[in-house]
Amino acid sequence: MKIKILKIPSLLQLILATALLAAAGASGAATAFEKTTALAGSTLVMNGSGTRYKAIFKVYDMAMYLPATAKTPEAVLALPGPKRLSFVAQRKVTGTDLGLAFMRGLKDNNPPELMRKHIPATTRLIDIFSGKSFVDEGHTFAMEFVPGKGTQFFIQGEPQGQPIDDAEFFQMILRIWLGNDPVDMRLKESLLGN
Repeated sequence: MKIKILKIPSLLQLILATALLAAAGASGAATAFEKTTALAGSTLVMNGSGTRYKAIFKVYDMAMYLPATAKTPEAVLALPGPKRLSFVAQRKVTGTDLGLAFMRGLKDNNPPELMRKHIPATTRLIDIFSGKSFVDEGHTFAMEFVPGKGTQFFIQGEPQGQPIDDAEFFQMILRIWLGNDPVDMRLKESLLGN
């Protein structure tokens, strides 16, 4: 009589299977973002929302608010007027890790000459997040652009320093999620409402 030996799946196999199941069913963010928000006297509409994953772990939920809906990165970048990116942390992340991740996203999606031109602004972005020991689960942060005023960063609703008065810099920020090499392709599609 032969005895059948069943192989017990390894922990790695179980983690990968869970990740694949999560990816197949992932759509939009778990956070219930408002459908509209007011900024600089304008009502912005939520273009889309989603979750940033690093491997199988949720890092943050994100929503993109625009003056009108846009279905392509080019249309988003071409839209005039104020824009807002809202985030809710889904896990505890060091401020330095978050700042460096934003820097990598900027570098991966913008030409070197643009990166050189905006060294002071990118350094400031890293400094803002690196100045925080941690961004805890449930904490909010945001990035807003207002024409004539610039790009303002917020953590827990509090402005972080003075705005950076350059429209080109906010477009560079948008490319972190909407560029040719976005930090998360599923998140890019969700932000574009696809």
